Amino acid sequence: MTADTPARIAFQGELGAYSHEACHAARPEMTPVPCRTFEDAIDAVLEGRAELAMLPVENSTYGRVADIHSLLPQSGLHIIEESFVRVHINLLALPGTALKDIKSAMSHTVLLGQCKSFLARHGIRRVTGADTAGSAKDVAAGGDPSMAALASELAGDIYGLDLLARHIEDQGNNTTRFLLMSPQADHSRRGDHGMITSFVFEVRNIPAALYKAMGGFATNGINMTKLESYMVGGSFTATQFYADIEGHPEDPAVRRAMEELEYFTNMIEILGVYPASPDRD
Repeated sequence: MTADTPARIAFQGELGAYSHEACHAARPEMTPVPCRTFEDAIDAVLEGRAELAMLPVENSTYGRVADIHSLLPQSGLHIIEESFVRVHINLLALPGTALKDIKSAMSHTVLLGQCKSFLARHGIRRVTGADTAGSAKDVAAGGDPSMAALASELAGDIYGLDLLARHIEDQGNNTTRFLLMSPQADHSRRGDHGMITSFVFEVRNIPAALYKAMGGFATNGINMTKLESYMVGGSFTATQFYADIEGHPEDPAVRRAMEELEYFTNMIEILGVYPASPDRD
């Protein structure tokens, strides 16, 4: 990349996807690089085709994003920031189309399920598409004025669609958390809203190992905001855990808790130390 070439940020999905929206919100000056899979987005950074990657990790309605936690430890990347995006769903259609003309709406099956009330009220049939932004792209290319898409406003802008109805989701608090990934770790910062440390670990094969490993966080007053288990290599016995805690590894209380955790584990890998987002609350 030359000095006058904009930096690039990779994400999974089509232009206009909610991951693209997260990229635009966090790094509006960077050029988005759409990728087919999460692995492709990671590889784009490792191979120098992008400087950063934006990966979704969990959704407030549907829980964690499949496969992400198992990808992070092997990714070769480090978490440097978190971003929260409200998933606002909009009805998009060909220019000049009226709401009364819409007979069907296309989107990812998850979004279709989040707009049941609006679609039923207007007699609109649900059509499953590959993803949200891809559905907007297909509607724009299809030329059928009776077919709409459910997607972000950004997707409507990109594919030249009219916004017929804004924020039609049934639940008003649907939010996705994203992690900004970099090839270089940066543990030097201190955030105005505190710090988050993310790590994975595997407990030793001893009775009550997890209970004992977690004891250090309780006794040192460390708030653990996330703890999830996942299998490694398809084995029911090789269980690892992903955790987020509030604080920095250099904080005395965090350091003591991590030292106690180390005693009861075979492996600990810190994935990132980064400022807590003001949108976390």
